[in-house]
Amino acid sequence: MGIAYAQQGAASPAEPTSILPVLLPSVLIFLVFYFLMIRPQQKKQKEQKDMLANLKTGDQIITTGGLYGTIVKFGEDNRVKVRIAENVTVEIARSAITEKPVGTAEVTKSKSDKSTTSE
Repeated sequence: MGIAYAQQGAASPAEPTSILPVLLPSVLIFLVFYFLMIRPQQKKQKEQKDMLANLKTGDQIITTGGLYGTIVKFGEDNRVKVRIAENVTVEIARSAITEKPVGTAEVTKSKSDKSTTSE
């Protein structure tokens, strides 16, 4: 065994290895998660916050429980009075409003216009 070691010559210092191959997969996975999961969720949260901030009386809404209604009045402590049927109003938390249905305001206005013109 002594001859084999002697033939290899003197031990050369280890060359520095790059950290890039070790970190690259982790960085790529993080970027994929960021663009496919984190960023869309942040965008959705911002849109929800903007929608809640821009609510006004008369807006039609959908609650987290699935109730459709029209905002009647804004109360204290982020409460909102919502009409869900004739002579039926409920008070809900502002955060329980999930969305404003698309196109329903125009349909309601056109229905009310037709009912007033036919009378």
